[in-house]
Amino acid sequence: MKGNKKTLFAVAALAVIAVLMLGLWYVSLPQTQAGDKTVVVEVVHSDESTKEFTYHTSAEYLGEVLLAEQLVEGEQSTYGLFITTVDGETAQDSLRQWWCVTKEGQRVDTGADTTPIADGDRFELTMSTY
Repeated sequence: MKGNKKTLFAVAALAVIAVLMLGLWYVSLPQTQAGDKTVVVEVVHSDESTKEFTYHTSAEYLGEVLLAEQLVEGEQSTYGLFITTVDGETAQDSLRQWWCVTKEGQRVDTGADTTPIADGDRFELTMSTY
């Protein structure tokens, strides 16, 4: 009988922890902004040349804008959009290149298709090497 009570208590405690973690995750999700907005995207190519693009959109996520404007190409994975090409330049696996997404110089913690955008946001897509 004591073993059953301990097991039941442990299962209940795990359920409470799981609910709390789910709530924390939901509350910490980045918020989107509905309506029209202007977003600037700066592309930094491997030769360090830059190009700036200004988009007027009602999209709520960066990936939507980048794909709709055909600025990027990529592959969908279980983690979202993996950007392979930006402004015609493709990251080369053999050179260990990849496209880094930043917002006003700070790396974003989300993928492009889950990064919310707001009016006046400025993003950078930089060819990087690891």
